[in-house]
Amino acid sequence: MPDSPGGGTGAPATLRYRADAVVPCDGSGRVLRPGVVEVSGSTVTYVGPDDSRTTETGGHPVREVRVTGALLPGLVNVHCHSPMTLFRGSGENLPLDRWLKEVLWPQEAHLTQEDVYWGMTLAASELLCFGVTTTCEAYFHEDALTDAVVDAGSRAVVTPGVLQLPGTGSGDDWWEARTAEIVAFHGRRHGQEGRIEVGFAPHAAYTVPVPVLADIARAARGLDALFHIHLAETEAECTLFAAEHGQSAPALLAAAGVLDGRVLAAHSVWLSDEDMAIYERHDVAVAHCPQSNAKLASGVAPLVEFLARGIRVGLGTDGPASNNDLDLWEEIRLAAMVARIREKDAGALPAGAALDLATRGGGLALGRPDLGVLAAGSQADMMAVDLDSPAFVPLLEDGQLIEHLVWSGSSRLVTDVWVAGTRVVENGRCLTVDVERASAEVNTRARRLVQAAG
Repeated sequence: MPDSPGGGTGAPATLRYRADAVVPCDGSGRVLRPGVVEVSGSTVTYVGPDDSRTTETGGHPVREVRVTGALLPGLVNVHCHSPMTLFRGSGENLPLDRWLKEVLWPQEAHLTQEDVYWGMTLAASELLCFGVTTTCEAYFHEDALTDAVVDAGSRAVVTPGVLQLPGTGSGDDWWEARTAEIVAFHGRRHGQEGRIEVGFAPHAAYTVPVPVLADIARAARGLDALFHIHLAETEAECTLFAAEHGQSAPALLAAAGVLDGRVLAAHSVWLSDEDMAIYERHDVAVAHCPQSNAKLASGVAPLVEFLARGIRVGLGTDGPASNNDLDLWEEIRLAAMVARIREKDAGALPAGAALDLATRGGGLALGRPDLGVLAAGSQADMMAVDLDSPAFVPLLEDGQLIEHLVWSGSSRLVTDVWVAGTRVVENGRCLTVDVERASAEVNTRARRLVQAAG
């Protein structure tokens, strides 16, 4: 049975995880060897060195759990379209605009709720086995997506997409109706199981009219919900937008009040100094997606400058149709590498800063300081990493563990994963998803979508 500190009546039992090492990712750079994490219900209550703490906490007995390896917080993927497992490998070697218009959007127009459920279910198993416990999802058929996340025992910020796909309607009434749908969805699903947060995801300033973006942003602010948008992803997009509107997309959106709430801007590759200053003034967070940006030849975002300016940044994989996987460990390493290439500095973005982007930094980018960190009061989302791998040899001092995690560690070394205190992966196997069935469903449905799109 999956580990869970809940059950029974009264205060939840406490589980004390004793690990060979604990890497809290709390901004301190600490490595606790050995370390202890205590969990009550779905919440972390204590993180510290293994000092032979007593078998009681506040007079309540605790259950000891031995963890071989290192305990880290679950990774936070701040920008993805995970149900796109249905389109993995479609439209390879095309630039973004052709890939969207010629391959992706024509297939997405034929999606059903069941398609999205199975696409997200398969993705959830992949994400969880990689140690990714939270995703920020921008997609359609949001009820089915949320059902899949809940069933898989994962955690997500679900931001329903706003985009007129081919054959899905037109006119102002469509935009208004879609916004109303998302507001109603927020009322139904926000907070479900303590693992679902709901926001809004209008696609981009070049696909959704700016007045509509302003209306959606207003609705998001009224609910204190995340406003999640693709912004400044390609040079061509930015050039065309400026030619049409006489200013950059960030400048126009700021003037229209779109950036006044909780805003997460995905990609943000092509920003001027003034654009970055706008991000600073409006506290816009960035979802940095280095692998997708590289694969689509979109460019390299100025990550080091973002961080120097105090802009909140988290890492995203983007969808498995443009990446093509959901492995955030690859993003950690690539983010550091391309930052060093861009800056021509081998010391740019040290390992600790790179790991932070996928943990604490990801939580902060979503406005969720309780995610991506092991600290009293944080969510009990954790992963265990096998330290017996040659990837961690030699380990001569504590600081080397973080270096090894970033430069030679990988998702294949994740052994166990917990979400909200419940074990969902054990010995590398997802406990909550029938992966064989999900794979078969996605394979069948993907074939149908290709045929439907002609």
